[in-house]
Amino acid sequence: MATAFSDATQDRGFQYVLGYNSAEHDRLIRQAVRIAPMTERLFREAGIGAGQRVLDLGSGVGDVAMLLARLVGPSGEVLGVERDASSIARAATRVAHAGLHNVTFTQSDVNQIKSDKLFDAAVGRFILMFVPDPVSVLTSVSRLVRPGGVVAFQEPSWVPSFARTTHLPLWSSLLVAIHSTLLRSGANPEMGPDLYHVFQRVGLPAPRMHMEILLGCDLDLVQMKCDVMASMRPMADQHNVSLEALGDFKTLPERILAEAAASSSLLNFVPLVGAWTRKPH
Repeated sequence: MATAFSDATQDRGFQYVLGYNSAEHDRLIRQAVRIAPMTERLFREAGIGAGQRVLDLGSGVGDVAMLLARLVGPSGEVLGVERDASSIARAATRVAHAGLHNVTFTQSDVNQIKSDKLFDAAVGRFILMFVPDPVSVLTSVSRLVRPGGVVAFQEPSWVPSFARTTHLPLWSSLLVAIHSTLLRSGANPEMGPDLYHVFQRVGLPAPRMHMEILLGCDLDLVQMKCDVMASMRPMADQHNVSLEALGDFKTLPERILAEAAASSSLLNFVPLVGAWTRKPH
């Protein structure tokens, strides 16, 4: 998936469904390249720009933080919050290689972030879908944003994906397997639309929102979805999600492409819902 899916979750027995190994880190980086334009459009629309101090929740391996670093420029500052040490190490290395000097990372639970200075914006991509109590998280985060500052999140909505692919049995089986694993692990696949009421429950104004869907019928897009399933396969097994209909994972992308080509069908990555608002003065 998400930001790539973020690597930030809370405790209380919840497990991040995609794991933290190097293969998952690599998957996140590949995915981030494809969906970066959609995330950048959200941040620019929200008014994130030069000189701002921005908090990035669930930084994972740093893709959103690096995107923000370029938006805020040398006079700005980005703090990435991540709970997994291996993800932070990978992110810090990437930032150094990119020559970005305005990004730092801290290891913390998203409900325990400490800062002696307020932020101009707080953002996250594929993060609230993985936390057991997004209202609590957003409440904590909004306290760290200055009055008039921006709160912007990008989360998924799976419903449109199912609606347009029922005629593709293999692709549909892959979507169902991923969706079922998310649900059984405690994640919220419809966190995108839910942002509307979650923002308001924490006292923020109703957010401006839009949905973007990455469409295509190329190997890269199909591989992205197959890689998501590969990362969450241990969790699927744990929650007794059947993968029998998918067959051999090594040939799955090619078989899906052949299925789509036979009916001249477009495929899509999970629709991304962007939502942003400003904290009241």
